[in-house]
Amino acid sequence: MNEEFVLQGRVLRSTDLEWIRGLLAVHGDWHRTQLSREICRCWEWKDEVGRYKDMACRTMLLKLERRGFLQLPPRRGPSVNHRRGLGFQPVLHETQPIEGPLADFAPITLCLAERGAERALWQTLLQRYHYLSFTTRVGKSLNYLAFDRQQRPVAALLFGAAAWKVDGRDRFIGWSVEQRRRKLQCVANNMRFLIAPWVRVPHLASHVLAMAARRISKDWQQKYGHGLELLETFVETPRFTGTCYRAANWVTVGETTGRTRNDVHHAISSPIKKVMVYPLRPDFRRHLLEV
Repeated sequence: MNEEFVLQGRVLRSTDLEWIRGLLAVHGDWHRTQLSREICRCWEWKDEVGRYKDMACRTMLLKLERRGFLQLPPRRGPSVNHRRGLGFQPVLHETQPIEGPLADFAPITLCLAERGAERALWQTLLQRYHYLSFTTRVGKSLNYLAFDRQQRPVAALLFGAAAWKVDGRDRFIGWSVEQRRRKLQCVANNMRFLIAPWVRVPHLASHVLAMAARRISKDWQQKYGHGLELLETFVETPRFTGTCYRAANWVTVGETTGRTRNDVHHAISSPIKKVMVYPLRPDFRRHLLEV
């Protein structure tokens, strides 16, 4: 194999694969974690705040094995990924109806829900009331909770890493494969957005989306060492129409193909979704097209 390809945002060449196979041959007693940590150390594969990208490396190795490029050592124990979050205990929260015009409940406040009581409440809301539920996530992410003026929870949001390849989004930006590889970290995906089911407040959803858009780049910068240029989301149709996103000035740029991140055989395994994006500043393309 002489060509190069990209996995987990990293360009891999035949020499890289030979080197990894060499590690496996020399260190037959290593488990998978040792292997991924050594690869990260030798490649200086770190995030913007200097942490080794161990989870990204492990995902890359699994994909290489699925594609037949190498054989990983057997697992030392069963995977625990499917059990993550199962021990979480939901917290009590108010569910009294909140109905009426937005002005009656303003000001709405938006806070990070990364730890402690806020994190537990955020997870409870998504796990219990979002149609996709929630257990855990891997990679970069930010959690937000929105409260009304009486400090009652009204919404929860999750932003995470952008999808690697989305035709509509990529055409909208106009970047090359190399530009995407370098700058995809500057795009975040709104993976979950929940208005609590007891809340009936017109215009609240678009108001919360606008609040998140105003602060997320700064929050991302503080947590990960770099800001954001663009937000994306996938709206499952016909379950939803994306009205609140349009009201918050998000733009529809296409549809997904129905394939997922982990689809190996290119089979349609996911509902078709509308792709919507929101630039965080007017000159976002200039920054995303830099190489």
